[in-house]
Amino acid sequence: MNPDALIDQLSLFLDVLETGSFSGAARRHPLTPSAVARRIDNLERALGSRLFSRSTHAVRPTPAGNAFAERARHVIDELRLARAEAVSLSNAPEGLIRMDAPAAFGRRHLAPAIADFLVAYPGLDVQLRLIDSFVDMHGSHLGEVDLVLRAGPLADTRLVATPLADMVRIACASPAYLAARGLPKCPSQLPGHDGLDWDGLAPPFAWRFEVDGQTRLYRPSRMRMVANNAETLLFGALAGLGIAHLPTWLTSEYLLRGELIALFCDAGLPQPETSGIYALRLEHETNSRSRLLLEFLKSRFSPVPPWDLALRSELRW
Repeated sequence: MNPDALIDQLSLFLDVLETGSFSGAARRHPLTPSAVARRIDNLERALGSRLFSRSTHAVRPTPAGNAFAERARHVIDELRLARAEAVSLSNAPEGLIRMDAPAAFGRRHLAPAIADFLVAYPGLDVQLRLIDSFVDMHGSHLGEVDLVLRAGPLADTRLVATPLADMVRIACASPAYLAARGLPKCPSQLPGHDGLDWDGLAPPFAWRFEVDGQTRLYRPSRMRMVANNAETLLFGALAGLGIAHLPTWLTSEYLLRGELIALFCDAGLPQPETSGIYALRLEHETNSRSRLLLEFLKSRFSPVPPWDLALRSELRW
């Protein structure tokens, strides 16, 4: 099996593990649920061990499956890095990579990753612009950037999108707010609380929760603050103004330090949203430098983003 095929097989296994179903994994790949099930069957036969126990309601990992998952993540990381190193050594990459990214994600996660990338590849340079406005790669900015990072649904299907990380959204509030107003036990109690919300167009998954197998909308009845910037809502939550529904890439450090409390997570992290964090590029403008950076970022942020791994480990989810 070639490296790409092995990465795809192991990634499919991890997606079944993450989503808890063959249909959930199929949505992340150009496959049907039955095709996913057949590939998992083939993997189990090749390993000589059952990785999942199947029922009509869920697909759950066996102890062997959980143990294999840790190895699979390590193998994927090593294969991606090995491939990136091979490209580097064979092509001796040099030159500039121009990149735009959302400011909040760029400061927290992308900038440290790019710094490590540049240490590993001294012949390359990166021009990183952290912005909150959308760059039209087919308009006046055409040719000004090689890659654009986006978090959330993709509106322009003319661009080639490389998935970098899943996005998980959690309702959270400060300990001070919860001490004063009480801890909501389920999303249906949110209307009795204060909140913080987006001004204008909200993310499509904001205030939506899985309840009894269905996605339902529950929002606080009074919004103490509205803003068009997620970091602003984060600061409001930290100040004790109310409950916010924010992505874990933004809140993980505060959740780990106890400055924010995760709500409705007794059964673990919510399922990732169907849209995540992507690197966008024009199909005809892909170069070896950009491909090398994409492989590096994929190995850094997937299959499970480091901020979610930290939450699972520290909070024992």
